[in-house]
Amino acid sequence: MTEPVKGFKDYSGKEAIKREEIRKILVETFERYGFEPVETPIVEQEEFVRGENVSDEAVSDIFKLQDKGKRNLALRYEFTFQLKRLMKNKKLPYKRYQIGEVFRDEPISANRFRQFTQCDVDVVGSGIRNEAEVLALTNEIMITLGIKPLILINNRGLLNEILQDCRVKEKDRLQVLREIDKYGKISDKEIKQNLKKYKAEKVLDTLKQGEEYFNKFQGYKQIIALIEYCKLYGVKVKFSPTVIRGLSYYNENVFEVKAKNSVGISKDSIVAGGSYMFNGIQCTGISFGLERISTLAKLDNVNEKEKILVVSLGQDKETIGLAQKLRKNRKVVSLFYGKPTKALEYANSYGFQKVIFVGEKEIKAKKFKVKNMKTGKESELKI
Repeated sequence: MTEPVKGFKDYSGKEAIKREEIRKILVETFERYGFEPVETPIVEQEEFVRGENVSDEAVSDIFKLQDKGKRNLALRYEFTFQLKRLMKNKKLPYKRYQIGEVFRDEPISANRFRQFTQCDVDVVGSGIRNEAEVLALTNEIMITLGIKPLILINNRGLLNEILQDCRVKEKDRLQVLREIDKYGKISDKEIKQNLKKYKAEKVLDTLKQGEEYFNKFQGYKQIIALIEYCKLYGVKVKFSPTVIRGLSYYNENVFEVKAKNSVGISKDSIVAGGSYMFNGIQCTGISFGLERISTLAKLDNVNEKEKILVVSLGQDKETIGLAQKLRKNRKVVSLFYGKPTKALEYANSYGFQKVIFVGEKEIKAKKFKVKNMKTGKESELKI
């Protein structure tokens, strides 16, 4: 069997080029906002991966393995838990970004894989000002990628205050939030049915009340403060009381970004994050899923770099010399050794815009024949 394992995928050609272009945009923006890169191991001790969030769905989906020493290990399912190690002895605020593969042993679908590329920024030692900056960064990236963002915010503290106001038992609150997190994915009727066992059916209707109701809660004041700071960046955000975020470590403002298009708003979030407490320090972060944003990104210049194929007609020394000269001028060059017909077939297969032939006749004349693969026209390159 040569096919990838179920839930895993190969990327090549234009798709791989597009992903790489998106990575470049992310890195360039992250660094302009003052975040520094880190790299962490894919494999960690299972106990460290699980942490204290053993009830989280994502944690229950970790890939487990054992080494030859019978040690229980796991593949990372995200990057945030590794930040606990990185943040030690760092001057605050500490700002880092990371791009890499994470793994979850979960059911797959058209847009959900078991290996995916996560692109994170986090601020250790954060407040609402940092949340606004992270959302400004997110907004800028979305616009650069040609995606119209709808940035939704909520507050986990506010949700807990509302659940308390609705007299939901403390032991049931996390599960109630998980049911509310299905809002927009299943019907209100189904959500209320699921909430019955916790005697929390009225929570969904309560979340649809107006500002007058929310205003009495401390968590709502944090939302208003974040909205005001986002205005300083020229970024529009919208309060959405049904935004939950699945991971239980979030404790203050949380965010989800959806894509707006001609037919409406995307069902799933394409970027998400929020604020959380690690090692007694308040942090905030956001995560971009490369697979999801890659399907939506509109990059006109993905294949703009001109690719040149230099073909040796028995003149390897001169062919290599010409290729190196072109590369020093920042040209994208590949070499081909073989017949002209085979070279042209190869050029068509891999999307080369130009083919340069280097033969004995061309070397003597100090002129090389250049074929434009799009128009079919030939020209000369003088050396």
